[in-house]
Amino acid sequence: MKNDNGQEPRETPGLILIGRNAVLEALNHEKPVDKILLRRGGVEGTLRVIAAKARERGVVLQEVDKTKLDELSESGNHQGVVGVCPAKGYVEIEEILDYAKSKIEDAFILLLDGIMDPHNLGAILRSAEAAGVHGVILPKRRAAGLTPTVVKTSSGAIEHILISRVTNLSDAVAKLKKAGLWIACADMEGEPLYTVDLSGPIALIIGSEGTGVGRLLGKNSDFSIKIPMYGRIDSLNASVAAGIMMYEVVRRRRFMRVAP
Repeated sequence: MKNDNGQEPRETPGLILIGRNAVLEALNHEKPVDKILLRRGGVEGTLRVIAAKARERGVVLQEVDKTKLDELSESGNHQGVVGVCPAKGYVEIEEILDYAKSKIEDAFILLLDGIMDPHNLGAILRSAEAAGVHGVILPKRRAAGLTPTVVKTSSGAIEHILISRVTNLSDAVAKLKKAGLWIACADMEGEPLYTVDLSGPIALIIGSEGTGVGRLLGKNSDFSIKIPMYGRIDSLNASVAAGIMMYEVVRRRRFMRVAP
């Protein structure tokens, strides 16, 4: 898995569950699990049961070499399976929408597509919390999880913002549209950020520096926006771009009445 710059991130995993009983117990009691790593070529017996339960719950399954499991478990007594849990529990999208309603505010939501660098994710969560974003939606695949690295980079913001993790971002967009939100997609071919009306209930989609937002997500958005670039560099770090866009929403919501 590569980060937003196309490099392999050295990511510290979250809480590690080692061995068949620990992983199976977490699945049976519906504890949050980001992904389950299985020994490549050795999925049998209890491991088949674990794999089946993981698929039922939509947990990401990944087959890896035994050396990877040895590295994560330290003792090497992993019995062919290791579970990786998030540093914080996830919520449903409806909980984010309900939270916005409880504050008597138009919903303000961030969707992140392909942000795989934990440092970028942590920085985005920090900016999102400061900007008053009601919640952030992450995909289960092609994305950094809520690891200690993310927690540290967020400077504690992760404890104060709701985060949802979904199988399909396009389905999440459809749900948000049904709830009355406008969907704005970050796209280098979009309209300049400062010329578009970003007031009202809105969701911003931010992609990675390398690949941007997926084609289908862009197609399902209501409009596309870009940050004007006036220097020789034609792109910004994903966390910087996200911060600029979020604070344009803040400006529109809180300051346009005072200084149009």
